[in-house]
Amino acid sequence: MPDTPAWVRDAVFYQIFPDRFAASERVPKPGALEPWDAPPTNHGFKGGDLLGIVEHLDHIASLGVNALYLTPVFQSASNHRYHTYDYLAVDPLLGGDGALRELLDTAHAVGMRVILDGVFNHTGRGFWPFHHVLETGGGSPYRNWFHYDEEALERGRPIDAYPLARQRLGVAHDEPVLSAVEGQGQMSRARLGYEAWWGMPALPKLNVAETAVREYLWNVAEHWLRFGIDGWRLDVPAEIDDRSFWQEFRRRCRAVNPEAYLVGEIWHVAPDWVSGDRFDALMNYPLAEAIIGFVGGRSLNEPLLRSHHEYARVTRLDGPAFAAHLGELLSDYDPGTTAAQLNLLGSHDTPRVLSLLGGDVEAMELAVLLQGTLPGAPCVYYGDEVGVSGGKDPESRRAFPWDPGHWQSDLLETTRATFGLRRAEAALRSDGVTLLSSAAEALAFERRDGDGRLAVAVNAGEAVASLALGGTDRAPAVLLATGRAREMAPSVTSTDGSVTIELPPRSGAVVRLA
Repeated sequence: MPDTPAWVRDAVFYQIFPDRFAASERVPKPGALEPWDAPPTNHGFKGGDLLGIVEHLDHIASLGVNALYLTPVFQSASNHRYHTYDYLAVDPLLGGDGALRELLDTAHAVGMRVILDGVFNHTGRGFWPFHHVLETGGGSPYRNWFHYDEEALERGRPIDAYPLARQRLGVAHDEPVLSAVEGQGQMSRARLGYEAWWGMPALPKLNVAETAVREYLWNVAEHWLRFGIDGWRLDVPAEIDDRSFWQEFRRRCRAVNPEAYLVGEIWHVAPDWVSGDRFDALMNYPLAEAIIGFVGGRSLNEPLLRSHHEYARVTRLDGPAFAAHLGELLSDYDPGTTAAQLNLLGSHDTPRVLSLLGGDVEAMELAVLLQGTLPGAPCVYYGDEVGVSGGKDPESRRAFPWDPGHWQSDLLETTRATFGLRRAEAALRSDGVTLLSSAAEALAFERRDGDGRLAVAVNAGEAVASLALGGTDRAPAVLLATGRAREMAPSVTSTDGSVTIELPPRSGAVVRLA
């Protein structure tokens, strides 16, 4: 039985890209920042910081959220901070270590957990051991921390970490670049003098087989857990093809905090990663793809979907097809693991879900209802609750629009109602789920915990749907109605103990059965 932290099954997460959420006047800023409301660029900074998060915890808590997932916060020269310079220092642009201390203390005081993003497969070029080798060449004691071209290293200082600097400044340093010599979309170890992740010169790949590197990374994980974080989201863990590294990572993390939550960025179904010796959960992109394919219907933005490396797999699903696919996904993992999965709809690595759904707010509401009522820990990407839209990066990383006049009020209402109900009803936080019925573009399933039973019904189609909700010996009661069901109330009838719901088009409902 996987040993997942008990608190996670009760969690509702909120993912924040710190540079884009909120800026506090208490954090000094350099002069050259992009205007907050201007379209985001690949390399521009907006000036969001950790104290800005502190100052807006009331908004986050109002969603029913009780856990934060922050994309990287350590020193870096990129706005997303996946190019780490110093793993033991919070970026001064975010407020430094003191701002993280205040965020943790304030969040914990209101019962909110915080997990950080760990990028341990690769670093930025400014990471001090890499820079040490840049300066000293083969004589550096850190030469084994990365994968260098050893023969070239012995000949002097062959490292070409800025291969396009002679051509033009400001090149997109976080994307694969074309080499005039190789004509390839990636740069090889022979070309750069070192191995870079996906051939991106800005991302030197760590040599995790080196004992000193392993110890350093494990110590980083322990340090921030002692500082007070509640877990780690691990970036591209499959790139570290060494089970023993992650086994020891888990052992050390749990020794510091027995309730530390460890979630891996794996985009596909991969039960071996959560078999008890590495991670507690994975980012549940397969569930997100199924939900998008079901609720999107005819509004799906097919070109945008096909442009994404993973969401290109999304296909339109009617009610029976979604029910069948959902059954497969629920059976892929141990029920305890399923209850701890990070159930997101989108992230900083995907286009905005509302844009994938063709701007269809009703479809987005149905997606949120499913996200909040299926087993697993829901995770809201900042701004999704108010209808932020955008295509692929950098559009998906827009600054949060703090003017309520730009918010989708119905979507915000559904988000608050759904996650508020989840927090209130133990059945929605359990691992008990049974598929009840499906027809056309609708389905219903039951959530249960002990004697508590709730039915969730969703109609993604344009016609009224009739769904069987099972039996009950009490009068059924609608606890939540969303989409068009707010104006066209669903009809719930009980005949000889058998309950049926007539659900309006493009709507969803949660019904208490027991």
